[in-house]
Amino acid sequence: MNAPASPPTVLLTLPCDADTVRALPLGASVRLSGTIYTGRDRLHRYLFDGGEPPVNLSGGVLFHCGPVVVPEAGGGWRVVAAGPTTSIREEPYMAAIIARHGLRAIIGKGGMGRGTQAACREHGCVYIQTVGGAAAWIAQCVRRVGRVWFEREFGATEAMWELDIEGLIGRVAIDARGESLFTRVEQESGTRLRHLLAKAREEA
Repeated sequence: MNAPASPPTVLLTLPCDADTVRALPLGASVRLSGTIYTGRDRLHRYLFDGGEPPVNLSGGVLFHCGPVVVPEAGGGWRVVAAGPTTSIREEPYMAAIIARHGLRAIIGKGGMGRGTQAACREHGCVYIQTVGGAAAWIAQCVRRVGRVWFEREFGATEAMWELDIEGLIGRVAIDARGESLFTRVEQESGTRLRHLLAKAREEA
């Protein structure tokens, strides 16, 4: 018997509009190309506290990442590592930032909480999980480093970098309806555990 065919990977050009992200099904594999901005704890706290972003983030994408960036001999920058940061660290700030700045996508590692789920549902945003531990591979998807902001204030790792990417693979882990793969797994695991415990009691 042949294995069922995997669903096709969705090609997603960034930035994008609300209709595009609302059409992305939960669990979809996406191939990302376009412009994204990095942000870690310092940037999220700055935006949460009312700081103005240096660019218009409406329709944009924040990547939870502190890239390792080195200067090029002829000028400019090159990313040598770009591993995603654990996204739950930004949970206290994320819902307010999505609402205030009109983000369409967040890229990171691991799950996010119910506040982010609600903001995705209300404002038309998705959370895309990419591969942890693949910093060198993700760096190869960066075609160009554009501008950088807050390098002096926050340091290079916490700075906000503008990256043009091509072919970054991820999966829709929270869709624009607020549904979460992580919540689904948690619920299914809980149901399975209760079934096993009940069976064990019957057999005891």
